[in-house]
Amino acid sequence: MAKEQPSRKQRLHAFDVVNYIVFILIGLLVLVPIWKVLVDSFNAVGVYQFQLWPSHPTVDGYKTIIQTSALYRPFINSVVTTILGTLLGLVLSTLGGYVLVQFNMPGRNFLAYMLLFTMIFSGGMIPEYLVMKKIGLVNNMWILVFKHGMNVYNLVLMRNFFEGIPDSLYEAAELDGCSPMGIFFKIVLPLSKAALASIGLMFAVQFWNDYTNFKIYINKDKLFNFQIKLRNMVMDSDIPNDDSVDPNTISSASVIVAILPFAVIYPFCQKYFVQGVNIGAVKE
Repeated sequence: MAKEQPSRKQRLHAFDVVNYIVFILIGLLVLVPIWKVLVDSFNAVGVYQFQLWPSHPTVDGYKTIIQTSALYRPFINSVVTTILGTLLGLVLSTLGGYVLVQFNMPGRNFLAYMLLFTMIFSGGMIPEYLVMKKIGLVNNMWILVFKHGMNVYNLVLMRNFFEGIPDSLYEAAELDGCSPMGIFFKIVLPLSKAALASIGLMFAVQFWNDYTNFKIYINKDKLFNFQIKLRNMVMDSDIPNDDSVDPNTISSASVIVAILPFAVIYPFCQKYFVQGVNIGAVKE
């Protein structure tokens, strides 16, 4: 008697179960460390083993960080570079991506290949530093804005999204007498909210968490961003503390403070971000 083969529905059910298990494990790997740090930030006693809840609840760690005036200027530096860099990145990515979908533009493919080449190959850290120093961008906040703002990967993502917009919309706008920039502002941008929110969030996270570029190009204390200054103060025990607050509590609170802005912003952008992760995946 022939062995009965499992039905397609049964195979899909088994596949779904495996998917659930994998995603649950990944979720635990991500959430457990964050929960550990969050609990420790509210714990008055430094505890190194995992706890579900603080054994001695306190908010003194957060009070200590908020009352540290030396962190105010770095916080402002981070906010300014994040806002300016995100705006610049969105402008360059959207305009650059739109240029690359102009099929009648001579040299479009060559330009696209050159951009991809710069994304794969670079001059290296030392030559790049020497060039930036030569043009006077070392110890200059604009270097941080330009470095991440000109992001070829995000430009290519925007190009893929624009290519997914139905050609009939472009053709109808051209028949109505719209110029290429008119099409961009009246049709392309209104349809790109999800893509702009997704890429804007990636830009903002990149700027806010920037550590390497500050270490390479910035050596003036007054230009440090929040991440650098907070890390230096915690590691060097420079945060004012009368020993009433455990150092582990302050360290954990500093981690939460550093990630808090985007933990607050993300729920409001989640709908657009989820839509934006499929940029260019579906084309009519």
